[in-house]
Order: sequence, then C-alpha cells, then structure tokens
Amino acid sequence: MFTKSISSIKRNAIKLFGLMLIAGVSTLAQADSWPNKPIKLIIPFAAGGTTDILGRILAQQMTTVLGQNVIVENRGGAGGNIGAEVVARSPADGYTLLLASGSMLTVNPYMYKKMSINYGTDFSPITTLASGPMIISVNPKLGVKNLNDLIALAKTRNLNFGSAGVGSQVHLAGENFITAAGINATHIPYKGESAALTDLVAGQIDFCACNVPASTGFIRNGQLQALAVTSAKRLTQLPNIPTVSEASLPGFENVGWFALMAPSNTPKIIRDKIYEAAAKAVKSEAMQKSLEINSLTPVLNTTKELEAQIASESTKWEKVIKARNLTAN
Repeated sequence: MFTKSISSIKRNAIKLFGLMLIAGVSTLAQADSWPNKPIKLIIPFAAGGTTDILGRILAQQMTTVLGQNVIVENRGGAGGNIGAEVVARSPADGYTLLLASGSMLTVNPYMYKKMSINYGTDFSPITTLASGPMIISVNPKLGVKNLNDLIALAKTRNLNFGSAGVGSQVHLAGENFITAAGINATHIPYKGESAALTDLVAGQIDFCACNVPASTGFIRNGQLQALAVTSAKRLTQLPNIPTVSEASLPGFENVGWFALMAPSNTPKIIRDKIYEAAAKAVKSEAMQKSLEINSLTPVLNTTKELEAQIASESTKWEKVIKARNLTAN
C-alpha cells in the first residue's frame, strides 16, 4: 500500500513537471512571436491632453517599428486609476500597455485611500519616455499681466484652479505653486486637462498649471495668457515666457514625466522587445520633431532607473500631500 502511494506520487510529479515544461515552452514561443496581433495602448486620461498627445505619436511610430497596429484607447477617470486597472487586469502578454503620468505612480498611492490596484506590484515598468514642464496660464479677462499680479490677486480673493484630475501632475504642480507662493486657491478637478483648459478659456476657472503641449495652441491664438513656465530654463518654443523662478519664486521648478508600463509578470523577453520598439519610436525623426514642438524632452531610462525615480519622487510628493492635507476619497 505504501509502495503504491509512493509510485502514485512519482507519477503525479512527473505529470506536473511535464505540464510545467509544456507551459514554459508555450510561454517562450509566445514571447518569441511577439507581436503577432495588434497592441492596445491605454491612455488613462481624456483625449486632447498631453498624455494623449504623446501616446498617439508613440503609437504611430511603434506601429511602424513593429509592423503591428498599436491602437490608442482612452480610459480616463480617478486620476488615471481607471485606465491603470484595465492594464493591471489584462494578460501579461505584452498586448495591453499603459502610458502612465508620473503622478499616477508617485502621488496616487498616497492621495487615494481606496484603490483596487497596487502600482508597486501590479505593473512591470518599461521606461520613462519623456518629461516636460507645466505652464501657468490664465484667462485674459482675469486682468493679470504677470505671475506677481496673479499672486497679489489671490491674496485679495479666493481664486480657483483646474487640473487633469485629483492627484494628476497638473494638480500637484498647482498645489506646489500655491504652497511656494503662500496663497490659497480652490482645486477644481476634471477628467483630463483638455476639459480643464476648455473651462479656463470659457472663464469658468481662474488659472491652470497645465502641461505645455495641451496649452500651447490656446496661448498662441490668444485664448489664454501664459504667465510662467515651471521649468528651470525658458522654453525654446516659447522664449518670451519667463520661468516661475524668474518671474516671482526663485528656485521653483516642477517637471512632469510619462512612463510606459506593462502588467506585472510580463516575460522579460517581451519587456525587452517593448523597450526596444519604444526606444526606436522615440528616436525616430517624426517623434523627435513632435517632442521638440511640444517642449518635451526624451528620456528612455532603464527599468532600474525608472524604479529609482518612482521611489525618489514618491517620498517628495508624500510630504507635499501630507502638508497640504490632500485626499481623493
């Protein structure tokens, strides 16, 4: 009886090993053939914002590089968490990717008390694609000519500012500016910065520290008045607009960034292929021109460098969130 039990255990072990071997071979085969069907790129914000602008040119160039369609799908809401959950719950096969704003990875874990995802364990970081500053803009009818005017006005009455959503890079840039300027302003969150900018143009909100790519068109056609950029240096595309540091608050700098992510447990061979395709896309002439026009800087760091970036900025933003007593739910 005992001998039969041992024999049965051995047979089951051999079967299990065989199944594991087959599964491993199948996974390798799938990885080797990637991509053999269209890839979905989830943009976790509404169309028209900077994440969307960057994602669409990336998708175009990756389609060329890979020979497979990279299809953009906007899934906005909850500071990017809704779109992120779509990716986190997708198969780890490289066919569903996330273009995340830096704030989703470094701010949302502290801002949202209840989340159905964990940015630290549900995703495989690929690379930071690009970074860029914000630009503080107002509706011309507000009657301010420069950043000092805006700060002075905020000290006489309660102003409000729009953002791409609670915890978004645009939200935190606004909070950062408010703290540095020593003023108060009411936050009005939107489902994407394009909606915030539309209301700013309509005079429904007072100011916004929105990303440059989404703001530039409104500024150039006179619908918005740009007061300052949040970078350390003036922008080549908008040389007449001073930095926040020059205009009023010495040393101020606030730069956002955008990272490509895959579901956790995506095989390394596929992650490497995604990185290689993204790198070729970013280095393409078309995307280099687009980044320059939109005042974005290509990055393309390694996974370890991206993980270090997330850890470092998480510590920074956790302090800001606690100091400002910010919360999303």
